[in-house]
Amino acid sequence: MTTHYPDDAAIERLARGLIERSLPKSVWTHAAHFGAALWLLRAHGLSETTRRMPSIIRAYNEATATPNTDDSGYHETITLASLRAADALLAARPGAPLHEILDELMATTMGRPDWLLAHWSKAVLFSVAARRGWVEPDLAPFQP
Repeated sequence: MTTHYPDDAAIERLARGLIERSLPKSVWTHAAHFGAALWLLRAHGLSETTRRMPSIIRAYNEATATPNTDDSGYHETITLASLRAADALLAARPGAPLHEILDELMATTMGRPDWLLAHWSKAVLFSVAARRGWVEPDLAPFQP
């Protein structure tokens, strides 16, 4: 199994780097997205993380010269689906180390950047509506 981060302290540094907008853009990978999400979810719960994440990501994008527009930057549907999926894994493994949960998550279909296309067509998922707000899946129900 691939180890994305050696321990939970590394995941905390990642999440804090995102929040503080000091994380190098080259480090902001698919695994890093889920790692930061897992740390925030464990620290703050789903409701608070869902409330905070849009502003965290938008601010980070701005700090790394990634515009938040109708075709770039923050994406609400992807973010909410990812948070719900990560939260479900946390609930299934209470108290487990985050770096182990992340490695397990990345070994599933969620480890592929296109994992949401099993539920949403490209046209729907990458629509302006889905970027701006939650859009229900059009291919298969999403139940993390």
